[in-house]
Amino acid sequence: MFPKEPVITYCMVFEIKCVNIEHSSSIKVQVEVGFLKIRMEVPFQNCLYFETNINYYEMDTLNIAILGCGTVGGGVAQIITEINHDLSVRARTNIVLKKIVELSPSKASERFNLPLGLFCGGGRDLTGTEANQFIREIISSGEIDLVVETIGGKSDFVYHLCLDILNSGKHLVTANKALLAERGKGIFGAAEAKNVKIGFEAAVCGAIPIIKTIQESFTGDKVLSVSGIMNGTSNYILTQMQDEKLEFSEALKLAQENGYAEADPLLDINGGDAGHKLILLIKLAYGIDVSKEDLSIIGIENITKEDIDFASEIDAKIKLICYAKKVNGDIYATVRPMLVKNSNFLSDVSGATNAVRINNQYSGVHFLVGKGAGSTETAMSIVSDIVFIARYGDKIQNIPEKQESNLAESHKFVFPYLISFQTGNIPGTTGFITTAIGNQEINIETVSHNRHKGEKAMFSIATMPCTLGQIEKAILVIRSEKPGMLLSEPKIMPILY
Repeated sequence: MFPKEPVITYCMVFEIKCVNIEHSSSIKVQVEVGFLKIRMEVPFQNCLYFETNINYYEMDTLNIAILGCGTVGGGVAQIITEINHDLSVRARTNIVLKKIVELSPSKASERFNLPLGLFCGGGRDLTGTEANQFIREIISSGEIDLVVETIGGKSDFVYHLCLDILNSGKHLVTANKALLAERGKGIFGAAEAKNVKIGFEAAVCGAIPIIKTIQESFTGDKVLSVSGIMNGTSNYILTQMQDEKLEFSEALKLAQENGYAEADPLLDINGGDAGHKLILLIKLAYGIDVSKEDLSIIGIENITKEDIDFASEIDAKIKLICYAKKVNGDIYATVRPMLVKNSNFLSDVSGATNAVRINNQYSGVHFLVGKGAGSTETAMSIVSDIVFIARYGDKIQNIPEKQESNLAESHKFVFPYLISFQTGNIPGTTGFITTAIGNQEINIETVSHNRHKGEKAMFSIATMPCTLGQIEKAILVIRSEKPGMLLSEPKIMPILY
């Protein structure tokens, strides 16, 4: 399946007749055999007879099947068919798309300009039962070497399907972040047991090559922290709230109308999608398994125009940030809205764009920016994994060795914070709250102007670096000593410089 040591030796004999060569001492010869080009410069007389032995790698073949030909699967098939020769050259292996399983082949064929002959069933529409039968035939087939899974979801069906693919000795490439983040232990374990590979570059930030950057490019370094904007829908919504002064509900509706949000956007706005991506990056960067239940995740659904205004007062923008940092053996990790200072590059990342910031011990800070979703954008990363597996095969490590580190509890997180309060419109409120915060040994940097709405008042306090636990204790004291002062739960957002 993969290029091995040279397996064929060709003996090539050339007879070259030369004319008018008195002033030359050599001749240049180029021989092309398949993908191999050999250039030689040899001496000669009026007639030269020479022979040379050429070591030539026999081209192997990687046969591929795609399960699902929707937005992502169709993009994969399109790229493979359109630039197949280039991909095979890069892989040093013949990349062959053999089969596609899709319920509605004619629609996919027209959308992605694919031959109907590639589809199981000869191009006719399939029932679910028929599609499942074709999938089973692919898994049991000795002809297929690699399967691309684009069905999606973390259901038992998809989980066991991926296990069956790996247990059959086939490589797996997928963009299924939810499956790998929540049920990845069994899947990666099956791959190791069968010595097959899993490509999942497309599972994190679409077209941005963050997986290979951490796995390959930074193997000579040590990742200190990873942070970034890893969900395009939430970033689009927050950008509209910032630039167009929209309420959250208005910005969400606009995102749905423009195709940046699903009809059911829950995983995008509650931080779940970004959490899946961060779990995979923590596994790669630090070698520890993190469950979604253990990760501190807060979404953007409660962000208001007032929050946007409070951020602007301290020269910052609100972004949904994935954040992981290793400190003395502990991993501090969270997904939550943060106030990103305008001096930080991430504050300028707008719309549906994704961006990842990596801080390394030796090489410093790096930014990777690009599209986090889309048909060919995500498909490109899947195709990249196919080529990578075809070329490097056994040399690829699916995930790093497990490391001994702990996930720190969220109340230990040290950041500067912005705390937003909604209180009754009562004199002395601001002074009482700032005193309660100061009594927890928290230094205050700024206090915003009060915003009054009838009997309600809103204001925010920006702190110097402290723990989340210190702030939570201060709020408990306020509630204990002044039970009716706080009209809602204070919002606590880290400030990212």
